[in-house]
Amino acid sequence: MDASNKEMVDSVMDSSEESVNSDEEQEKTKEWDDFSDKDSVASSDSAEEEMSIDDGLETLLDEFTDASGDDDWNPEVTPQKKKRSGLSSVSPSPAKSSRSGTPSSVQSGKSKGRRSSVSRSLPFSLSILEQKWKSADEPDVEPTQPTFRPKQKPGPRLVSTATCSPRQYFELFFSKTVMRTILANSNAYGAMRQEGTKKPWEDISLKDLKSFIALVIYMGLLKCFKLTDYWRKSQIYNLPYPTQIMSGRKFMTISKALHLSDPKVDAENDKKRGTPEYDRLCKIKPLYQDMRDACKASFHPFQNISIDERMVASKAKNGLKQYMKNKPTKWGYKLFVLADSLCGYTWDFFIYEGKISAEKSKGISYDSVMSLANEKLLGSGYKLFVDNFYTSPKLFRDLLQKKIWACGTVRANRIGHLKTVAPRGNIRWFREDNLLFVEWKDRRDVLMCSTFHKAFNGDSIKRNVKGTDGVWAIQDFPVPGAVLDYNKHMGGVDLSDALISFYTVLHKTRRWYRSFFYHFVDIAVVNAFILHQQMAKMNNQKPLTQKAFREALVEELGGTAPVSPNTHIPPTLTPYSHLPKYISGDSSIGRRKCKICCYKTPVMCVTCDVPLCFVPKRDCFTSWHCPDYSSENETE
Repeated sequence: MDASNKEMVDSVMDSSEESVNSDEEQEKTKEWDDFSDKDSVASSDSAEEEMSIDDGLETLLDEFTDASGDDDWNPEVTPQKKKRSGLSSVSPSPAKSSRSGTPSSVQSGKSKGRRSSVSRSLPFSLSILEQKWKSADEPDVEPTQPTFRPKQKPGPRLVSTATCSPRQYFELFFSKTVMRTILANSNAYGAMRQEGTKKPWEDISLKDLKSFIALVIYMGLLKCFKLTDYWRKSQIYNLPYPTQIMSGRKFMTISKALHLSDPKVDAENDKKRGTPEYDRLCKIKPLYQDMRDACKASFHPFQNISIDERMVASKAKNGLKQYMKNKPTKWGYKLFVLADSLCGYTWDFFIYEGKISAEKSKGISYDSVMSLANEKLLGSGYKLFVDNFYTSPKLFRDLLQKKIWACGTVRANRIGHLKTVAPRGNIRWFREDNLLFVEWKDRRDVLMCSTFHKAFNGDSIKRNVKGTDGVWAIQDFPVPGAVLDYNKHMGGVDLSDALISFYTVLHKTRRWYRSFFYHFVDIAVVNAFILHQQMAKMNNQKPLTQKAFREALVEELGGTAPVSPNTHIPPTLTPYSHLPKYISGDSSIGRRKCKICCYKTPVMCVTCDVPLCFVPKRDCFTSWHCPDYSSENETE
């Protein structure tokens, strides 16, 4: 092909590519190009130029915030295959999730003559942002560190002197009230299924339900291919313990009748199908809400917390099912979870039901964090760690207004980042208001955003590097503090997932809501085990392993545990365990400032160890332990 023909083909390709953009995008492109051209001609010493660059950058970041990365997340249930397209046609491909468990990296197109994904997504010149970056040698002002003021004392909200059995910890989440609700709904559903048959329905007892849950947890410890294998009488499958608890037929009967909601309420909800009043989670709502409340009532997180997704494995034909290609469990129901970074305790979660209208939503990544990070229940001064699916300037600024500091990896297209060539360990950064953006060169580019870190504190990290002579050696490389803290505290949800996966009770079922029942049992067992660990640590005792904890729990729920002479003190949840007492034994002396109103008071809480007013006009004691009580009084 001669030069003239080549120029003709290039011009046709350019014109076809430009025709895809809308008129509005062309106007924005022209406006930003004119701005960048004027900026390159003007003198760099002019004060007007510096003001225009700052204004342009603020406008740029606002645009990133409004259109931040929910478009990158795949809302479709079933992945679609890409179709081949010609040079002159543009075929849309389904958006794919770029979630990653490691700090985000900047990806560039491998094909030559093709614009990068960053430049295609931004209708303006990036020279403005590139001028903002500073090197690690330039000093950065360390931001004010958060003052940690939690609503409750971090840790288990139990009497510190209590010695509890595994069953008592488990019953903090599956209380007798919760079990009676499941029992009543299951009996109603079983009786409804048995109508018109010769054999009448026999009601399940509370003892039967406990034995059923004991066997479910036992099946997580000892795996068999089929449920019926636990009751087989053969040389290979000859397990005496399941038969000792209950017969296989009775276990299958309870499993088929297991129902979490009232069948009458389900029938009324089914009539609303296709309307906005229809509740997709109606069949799990009673246990779902009780489980969330119990998780928040039994423990209060420490300062470092994290938010991430969790997948409950399922391939059922249900609209709640999601597909995430970068997760170990690719098909299933998606939960957004807030967990304590230190111990992995699941403090709060909610189930993703699908996209809602754009008028009510600012994007699932934004809405999920703002919903879980409730400062009225948590308190102020918390440090939240998220990955690049959630991080955006708008989210971090709004969290800062709630007095919650945040740190996370950030996607390149959200800050207009261009990949540059630099040696390993190179650090560059820029600060915009309270937001710090820092780039660190490891094997790949790592981009971080934080509201409480300094650009560089002199920290270093060891890496095994192959030299020019072919010899591997350990070398020290500078690393930002945001990267170190992120790697240390981001794994709260991952730790909880790992504890669940070791002995998960989840197994195949024909009803989608029963998958959630088994997952709620997993959450209850793991959280109960974490409470046992924390209480043993407080009392300088050696905790049980998770396997030993589950074995003891199975024996207690199944009624086969040996009778121990040591009596256990049952755990008492707040606010009942938080009793008032005089600071010095006398109401007239030893007064201290109240934690809430700062007036002098002679009363303090036994468990929280904080002074609180306890008089009719200033009932700060009740307001401290029951936040909902104070909000109701304020509205009145």
